[in-house]
Amino acid sequence: MEPGHDSKLLRLFIGEADKFGHQPLYEAILFEAKKQQVAGCTVLRGIMSFGASSFVHTAKLIDISQNLPIVIEIIDAEDKINVFAETAGRMLEETGCGGLMTIEKASVLYYKPRSQKEKDK
Repeated sequence: MEPGHDSKLLRLFIGEADKFGHQPLYEAILFEAKKQQVAGCTVLRGIMSFGASSFVHTAKLIDISQNLPIVIEIIDAEDKINVFAETAGRMLEETGCGGLMTIEKASVLYYKPRSQKEKDK
């Protein structure tokens, strides 16, 4: 992935308790993205959400939820994102869990691995 080129951002909204086999779904998606060599993937844990079921999931102390929202962001060139979106869609279908998947345009401004100097620290 080259800075200055238009890329795509794939975003998946799932629940923390969703499983892919015996593995958390968010973890399975991240490792599948790594296996398919996409440019980057980040898993974010939310504090409150609702979706198609209109059930509110929250991290408030009074009502501790065991199924907090998870957002997975994956970025790469459009062709790689389109291929991975098919994979992610199959994974979501296989789990039978609810969710949301979106794709949007992204302009990459900076993309470099950590320098060797930083790695040595």
